Amino acid sequence: MYISKLTIKETQHAIKIVKDNFEKRLSERLNLSRVSAPIVVSSDGAINDDLGVKNSALKFKIDSLGYDVEIVQSLAKWKRIALKNYGYDVYEGIYTDMNAIRTKDILDNTHSLYVDQWDWELVINESDRNINFLENIVRTIVQVLKETKDIVRKTYPMLDDDITEEVFFIDAEQLDNMYPNLTMREKEHHITKLHKTVFIKKIGQVFTNGKQHDLRAPDYDDWSLNGDILIWSNVLNEAVELSSMGIRVDGASLLSQLQQSNRLDLIDHPYHQMVLNGELPLTIGGGIGQSRICMIVLEKLHIAEVQASLWNAADHNYFKKQKINIL
Repeated sequence: MYISKLTIKETQHAIKIVKDNFEKRLSERLNLSRVSAPIVVSSDGAINDDLGVKNSALKFKIDSLGYDVEIVQSLAKWKRIALKNYGYDVYEGIYTDMNAIRTKDILDNTHSLYVDQWDWELVINESDRNINFLENIVRTIVQVLKETKDIVRKTYPMLDDDITEEVFFIDAEQLDNMYPNLTMREKEHHITKLHKTVFIKKIGQVFTNGKQHDLRAPDYDDWSLNGDILIWSNVLNEAVELSSMGIRVDGASLLSQLQQSNRLDLIDHPYHQMVLNGELPLTIGGGIGQSRICMIVLEKLHIAEVQASLWNAADHNYFKKQKINIL
């Protein structure tokens, strides 16, 4: 039976150590400045991300504003516009706390109604729009994760699961060819159990056999230059996705992906026009799950142990049966 290595009090203390140190080191390594970010955005401007599912954001009307707003699902497009408006130069970037409600997510050990992540974005050159640059940034993020684990262990040495610093890189279509009869989650499970730290590249592209690894919105990541960071959890005995990230679309890739996904209805929005006209900086960015980082570093079985959210009756029965102390 699962027994947490930390009490609730120790967990709360350890969460702060994890978040403070990961955030500090990430911002130093990638030259990121902390900024304020919105929790809600207007429904009209297509600034919110639909995560590949049209109308997936939680929408409601604010009487004092007189128009509909949406709770953010990620800040990919907002950050790119902010970098332009705030005057950031090449190899300068921003990061922020992104807090979201994703009503369509299925609740389980790593998914909750409430999503908390570090959203970050870095200005790059045209020459940086390549796989090697993407992979180097991934390695940097994983190095920061390992360093954070080492720091936490100084206070809580019982947290003895290692973070594998060497990243195994694989294209999503190559992964599909390795395990053609498995589901997406089963493929991720097998490859991450084997290599411990994995980056699956080119998510969103349609394979030659007509399948996709997963959905990606067509208007922020370049599907040929993106991917997910997965870490193996010995506690969960499964792969945990810590980050979805990528080099962002330029005009050509945006137009191609809108066509492929049958989303040309977006093309006249201000953000999309700015990309098509070359008015926004070229960037790389992504989201890094704060609670999932804490789950991995603190060796937790359920995300409810490291964040306060809402759960249904079946979840509460599970917590009771497993003797899980939730926040």
